[in-house]
Amino acid sequence: MKLSFEQWQPIYREIVQDMGFDEREDERAARLLSELILEHENVVRLEVLRRLIEGGVVLVCGNAPTLARDLGRVKSEDYDVLIAADGATEVLLKADVLPSIIVTDLDAENIEAEVDASREGAVVLVHAHGDNIPVVRGVVPRLDNLIGTTQAKPLPNVHNFGGFTDGDRAVFLADYFDAKDIELIGFDFKDPNVSDLKKKKLVWAERLIEMVFNERSRHKL
Repeated sequence: MKLSFEQWQPIYREIVQDMGFDEREDERAARLLSELILEHENVVRLEVLRRLIEGGVVLVCGNAPTLARDLGRVKSEDYDVLIAADGATEVLLKADVLPSIIVTDLDAENIEAEVDASREGAVVLVHAHGDNIPVVRGVVPRLDNLIGTTQAKPLPNVHNFGGFTDGDRAVFLADYFDAKDIELIGFDFKDPNVSDLKKKKLVWAERLIEMVFNERSRHKL
């Protein structure tokens, strides 16, 4: 489901209104990320993502508390691509699994895991939004294999593949680059042990992921 920004924008504005976010701050964050990317020595071309994902079976790993247990039920070698949603990276590395791609807004408890994974070859899609400008400024220069993303209007070097939270953006990414199949582990949309803000984010994550899977099912009919 390759949404143009014009198609994504009404959904995005509904999210911004519901969450109380500032679209202008998202745009400011995207501009900062763009400037950092222009100065970065190891930026990845989108063709790399296409080669990794297109036609493959993708496992998207969310960062729910169930992830470590869920990993024990799958064989990573059964998948062509593993995408880690932010803090899921640390769990994967502890299980001796290097994700192919990391989708992150850099708010994981252990950001060093993502830095380490990038230096081991993982492609890192850094997402800039209005609430993470300081960490984007501090962490981006330390990452390898970098691609920039935004939930607002895209820039030439900061892309919008759709999605809002790390987990659903990973699903949108896999779909955008024509994955054959997408499977999920480490997702708990009804986790009672999170903040009210996180609960609202999980509602949107579930809704957006369902949107992708419903569209994929419709096209398979």
